[in-house]
Amino acid sequence: MLIKVLGSAAGGGFPQWNCNCRNCADVREGLDGLRPRTQSSIAVSAGVRDFVLLNASPDLRQQITDTPELQPIGGSARSSPIKAVVLTNGDVDHVAGLLNMREGQPFTIYATDRVLQVLQSNSVFDVLDKRIVRRRALALGQPFTIQGPTGFLGLDVEAFAVPGKIALYLEDEQAGETLGTEEGDTVGLKLTEKGSGRYFFYIPGCAALDDELRARLKRAPLVFFDGTLYSDDEMIAQGLLNKTGTRMGHLNMSGPGGTLAAFEDLEVGRKIFVHVNNSNPAFREDSPERRAIEAAGWEIGYDGMEVAL
Repeated sequence: MLIKVLGSAAGGGFPQWNCNCRNCADVREGLDGLRPRTQSSIAVSAGVRDFVLLNASPDLRQQITDTPELQPIGGSARSSPIKAVVLTNGDVDHVAGLLNMREGQPFTIYATDRVLQVLQSNSVFDVLDKRIVRRRALALGQPFTIQGPTGFLGLDVEAFAVPGKIALYLEDEQAGETLGTEEGDTVGLKLTEKGSGRYFFYIPGCAALDDELRARLKRAPLVFFDGTLYSDDEMIAQGLLNKTGTRMGHLNMSGPGGTLAAFEDLEVGRKIFVHVNNSNPAFREDSPERRAIEAAGWEIGYDGMEVAL
């Protein structure tokens, strides 16, 4: 099973277009130890030409340009090895890339009913012709084989609810503390290669590791996990946004209740942070924060990273 990290940054990418924080300013200057990153997405293949996207980044066109395996081949005037897209939530940085795929190319979209309702309610997504771009509902906790327009793709997927938050543009302050969040607004994915049984988890957005999620991840060979913030208040401290990571629905890396501590006893084989925000000091390869996560056995994902499982 081949896994390609197409984009490793959170919404806005790195550098973010309107951000002049220390990280963004330094990466624009080409400072050593920092590398630009596009918005979060990965591509998976069961050892064949066909690929499944996990989330569709607004930067998808550039990501395809940077990834030869995702480019058209053969004698047909138009073609694509991308046969399906599986969405983990309705966030802009995970669904806007679907609009890059509007040129009459068949593929299948998989998402929970909650996220499919988001696509259905916004007519801009009707540029994806429903006669050739099928939309299929993910039933939580029920594994199934991913199917593209011409057949099965050799990968099973299981979606499961994780602690999280409804997409920012759908928040309803009148709904109280939950902001209208319901089960199915944020999910994690388990991808399994049918032939070998090899599997990994993809969880780019998560607000907490509850007991159910901890049990699911125990001794997993590979986990891609939400790395948005290093500390809960870093965006406030840097004067970027008056919100904590908790308010945004993301578990921070550090601290007694953070990801590093929560994973300590899970015996996961390989742990990779994705969906990392431009404010995160762990982006800096020479930072104490990077040294801390590496000492805990974690990696920071990067655009173009390739994992063979």
